[in-house]
Amino acid sequence: MFPPASTALRVPFVKLLFSEYPGRRERHLQRQRNDPLFPESSQSVSSAQLLEAQRLDHEELVGFITGFRQLIHEVSGLPPNADSEQILQIKERLDQAYEQSAGLADDQTESQTAIEKLLGMIMGAVRREAGSDQLALNQLAQEDTARALHFELLQHNLVADLLTPDSPITPDELAPTLLSASAESLTAVLSLFDKDQILLLYRDAVELLEHTPDAPAAAREGLGKIREAMEA
Repeated sequence: MFPPASTALRVPFVKLLFSEYPGRRERHLQRQRNDPLFPESSQSVSSAQLLEAQRLDHEELVGFITGFRQLIHEVSGLPPNADSEQILQIKERLDQAYEQSAGLADDQTESQTAIEKLLGMIMGAVRREAGSDQLALNQLAQEDTARALHFELLQHNLVADLLTPDSPITPDELAPTLLSASAESLTAVLSLFDKDQILLLYRDAVELLEHTPDAPAAAREGLGKIREAMEA
């Protein structure tokens, strides 16, 4: 005997349990969910997709923690007479660790504060090595300024998600992703692009909006910001 018509097609509602501090893969699922700028096949997120994204984000977090602990151990073990090549390698790895941390799951404030302190120690050693060489000191000051600006940009999750080598954002998803971003995040991302990249982005964004009549008003405002960057 068949169930009543009112219940035959009833589909159980499954609530998606998104994280308070998602990682880069889960974040991208959130961007795509119910967003008309993305392909229809990407707008529905299943529990299985969410769980897999969370699993991969957790694996990345565990790997980062393991590597960061090793890096702290290496920094604490640097001898007073460590050669400049060794110091520069540590500095580069600390910069990379900060960039990776910006896209990780969970609150990474403590990790980033620790990285900044370690970088301060390393840069202090580099300055001592430079001595009274004013040219070298000026270059180090410029490096400090550039690093501070870069770290500020990384406070936007979207910047961190785009810069990672295994970004979950594919090239064909760049236009819908940026048109869906907040005005502040879009401005931050555009500062990373050269004129040719902005021109290509603008063309893709125009085409996307032409084929998305139900695009939100914020997306058209985003297109205006891209146009302004292109014409600047």
